[in-house]
Amino acid sequence: MDRLDAAAIVVPGVEVRVVERCGSTNDLALQSRAPLLIAAEEQTAGRGRRGRRWHSALGASITFSLARRISRPARELPALSLVAGVAVARALRALGVPVRLKWPNDLEVEGAKLGGILVETRGGSHAVIGIGVNCARAGGLQAKVGRSMAFLRDFTAAARNQVIQRIAQGLVAALSEFEKQGLEALRSEWQALHAHAGQRLRVQLADGRTLSGIATGIGADGSLQIHTARGVRAVTSGRVVSARTA
Repeated sequence: MDRLDAAAIVVPGVEVRVVERCGSTNDLALQSRAPLLIAAEEQTAGRGRRGRRWHSALGASITFSLARRISRPARELPALSLVAGVAVARALRALGVPVRLKWPNDLEVEGAKLGGILVETRGGSHAVIGIGVNCARAGGLQAKVGRSMAFLRDFTAAARNQVIQRIAQGLVAALSEFEKQGLEALRSEWQALHAHAGQRLRVQLADGRTLSGIATGIGADGSLQIHTARGVRAVTSGRVVSARTA
């Protein structure tokens, strides 16, 4: 197992810490008001969107969180998961990983889940962006998650320290783009990476209802645009539960 080492993860302007074990790197990062990256060898209470559990075995994944103040209006911060998705995809694709993005916060390779992103905000401008990527196959992981999984080691031998550094440096750059121009700076790139572009989707909305239609892209606010029989609908909160060729 290649061990995490804070000294081997250089992100200009950001303090880097590595912990052996913690409940959640997001929880630790939320305690800091200064730019901070915390990576963990193992998370015992990692979580995804809407309280779902993020499974993380010792040394078998990349789990880290970046805390940073974001200079954009609070109403625009929900788009941060899309900004982070572009940054992660840029870094991993440069390493030969053919990752694509599933709205709003999943990383996929040929329909299998490679990782995910969890963004949490405090005080209107302080954001913590948590990144989780499966690295090596761990016993029973797919059974626990209940879906097909992808693993970084199937595509690259890059050390985890190197992968974290590349993602984090790219994330800082993408956040700077977002601060200057908003989501528009990255929207076309996100759409080019969309795993379900042009597919017929079934989306479970936040209130439990479902919506079906063709995915046409994302709006200026980061909403998923779905072309239905009644016209285009903008989904701001929901989960894609199925996708097929239109």
